[in-house]
Amino acid sequence: MTIICRSYLCRTARSDLLGIEERGALLIGKARRAGSALQQEKFKSAGTWFVLVYVLFATAAVLGMGIEGPKAADTEDEIKRYREMINDPMANPAYLNVDRGEELWKLPRGNKGVSLETCDIGKGPGVLEGAYAELPRYFSDANKVMDLEQRLLWCMETVQQLDTQEILSRKFGTPSATSDMEDLVAYIANKSNGMTFHIPLNDAQEQEAYAIGEALFYRRGSLLDFSCATCHSADGARIRTTQLPNLTKPGKDAQETMGSWPTYRVSQSQMRTMQNRLWDCYRQMRMPPPEYGSAGLTALMIYLARQADGGPINVPSIKR
Repeated sequence: MTIICRSYLCRTARSDLLGIEERGALLIGKARRAGSALQQEKFKSAGTWFVLVYVLFATAAVLGMGIEGPKAADTEDEIKRYREMINDPMANPAYLNVDRGEELWKLPRGNKGVSLETCDIGKGPGVLEGAYAELPRYFSDANKVMDLEQRLLWCMETVQQLDTQEILSRKFGTPSATSDMEDLVAYIANKSNGMTFHIPLNDAQEQEAYAIGEALFYRRGSLLDFSCATCHSADGARIRTTQLPNLTKPGKDAQETMGSWPTYRVSQSQMRTMQNRLWDCYRQMRMPPPEYGSAGLTALMIYLARQADGGPINVPSIKR
């Protein structure tokens, strides 16, 4: 069995072993919730057995005991095939978000009773084609660098005079509630399909935001002492079937990453934006959750978008 090691992470390439530690943890968790002492002992024993098997296989691999099995190249091919199977735009539920986003863009709301069609996303009032490909950017009317979410909130509050409190209460969609923000982002981003990112950093405020975003990318902190670079600074790294793109340098990894968000997450049955991806990354690093639409997130976004400069956009995509 081939073992793939990345820094402190070591994972087996064989699919039937990838979930052993999760199943062990799940069974031990069930033991805590079991009603009787007999049930507790049963689940606890099974959970411990799963974990021990995983540790034995991992230890044997690290010690070079030559366990046979699929090679890393075979595993990569299977992962690629899986991604190709699910990446079918005709079966992508995120296009429902695109349709809802179009309705929201044209819907009169707020004290002014107007739609967002006069909102300038960067290419002129109401012009959406190519706007997402140039975000984040500096907006002179607001005198700040904004990403798409920030700009939409600004237009809602300024152009429509809409109270955004209720909209922000469902900034991320759930099984019981759709998100206006995610729907609008899907619609507007989709208008840049087939185009490439263009982040020239011509404005001084854009350059400052980029520098702040780069600093945030490398800033370590919280309980785990992690930073974005902890997971995203090596070529070819992955955890199980999840690839960890190297975002420390411009090029293919950054282009494929940024050019595929927003995306429909099969594992969550929801369409997600890059704002959500960054928010979840901070959660996984055990850091305080960043404020939605904050200057800090926009700075991180402009850093990542600049790394993806020249890369094609194909959204909404579909991912695991």
